[in-house]
Amino acid sequence: MTVLHTARLRLEPTCPDHYAGLRVLNADPAVVRFIGGKPDSPEETRAMIERVQGRWQTFGYSWWSFIEQDSGELVGAGCIQHLGHIPANAHEIGWRLRPDRWGRGYAAEAARRMAAFAFDELRAPLLVAICDPGNVDSARVMERLGMRYQGEETWDAQAVSRYEVSHAGFIGSLAGSI
Repeated sequence: MTVLHTARLRLEPTCPDHYAGLRVLNADPAVVRFIGGKPDSPEETRAMIERVQGRWQTFGYSWWSFIEQDSGELVGAGCIQHLGHIPANAHEIGWRLRPDRWGRGYAAEAARRMAAFAFDELRAPLLVAICDPGNVDSARVMERLGMRYQGEETWDAQAVSRYEVSHAGFIGSLAGSI
């Protein structure tokens, strides 16, 4: 399982050791507001960890827990997975952060590293991200990755905005951020 690093974060494959931090993250109404709206119960957090570990075993990638290097605290989570968990679908990138870490650039920092992993290691031809149409902060992170709005779709009975980026578009976004 692959650990990824950024300037301020260590992205560790989600595991049972992360339960306490993920429990806080996934139970926060502000965090889940745009991703289903219902805070996870302790049992749902444990079941999520088990599912994610199975995906790591099957695919070699899934969800990472974002560990802040300075504090050692779990401050968020993010993924590379198949959209809808269907291997024939494009790779999806996603993230969530604790509210006390919003506005610090952590989502973009982690997303850039996960996207680089998807393009460089997995040779993904395309990355897709979806978000609630009202989640303008997440859409801004997607745009910083070079993602372009593709329209609205329905996933899990929810209307979502779909964004996409190719490897070339991602590389171009990096050049623009230097």
